[in-house]
Amino acid sequence: MRTRTLLALLPLAFSACKSTESALSTSALERAQADADPHARALAETVVVNLGGWQAWERTRYLQWSFFGGRRHTWDKATGDWRLDDGGNVVLMNVGTRAGRVFESGTEVFDAVRKKDLLDQAWGKWINDSYWMFLPWKLLDPGVKLRHLGAAALADGAPAQVLELTFEGVGLTPKNRYLVHVGDESGRIEQWAFFRDAGEEKPVFTLPWKGWKRVGRIQLCTDHGNLPGRENTDWKIATPEELPRSVFTDPTAVQSP
Repeated sequence: MRTRTLLALLPLAFSACKSTESALSTSALERAQADADPHARALAETVVVNLGGWQAWERTRYLQWSFFGGRRHTWDKATGDWRLDDGGNVVLMNVGTRAGRVFESGTEVFDAVRKKDLLDQAWGKWINDSYWMFLPWKLLDPGVKLRHLGAAALADGAPAQVLELTFEGVGLTPKNRYLVHVGDESGRIEQWAFFRDAGEEKPVFTLPWKGWKRVGRIQLCTDHGNLPGRENTDWKIATPEELPRSVFTDPTAVQSP
């Protein structure tokens, strides 16, 4: 698809997306209030449509993934309950309240200072790892400033549209900046560049988003490229229809690989 054709279709795609959601949920209201220019907003909505749409995302309750093949996340979107299996440690937390329990090598941590420190560390991993997994659904989050910067080429020379993400008073690292490339042909995120500080000119990394696969009702990226020491890893992504509640209450509950 030519760049001008993609841009011409963006407003139509946004209107179609709005028309399929007759009742605005809180998340939809927040998206409507997001700080995004018209092209950026339409492009972000088009990305979600191409990955299955907002309704498919909202109907996907359980999500599991292993960050670069390592620490494993299990998330219940309906309740906010979240489990982190990280080496020999397990964290059982609710990402809405941030209340939780921590187990080191099978033993629960009760010391208040130690527990808070471990929960804070786990929260940082949740923020980081979930952004790598679910960025397409977070482009219009509250506190995100989204701008369309125009056309550019991907690393392989394919044409794309560039979205710039900066932040206003949200997250653990609000000075970060991302350049997200949406492929003209695919209408999906195909590459991103990360800047630790919005004022920096050179990114910390530029990595692909590829290996898109349908997992349950939605499409998810299964290949985020390689980082030093994290080459050719399997993220082991799953969207099970059901999970026993013990997964979120019992540190010994068996986790799928």
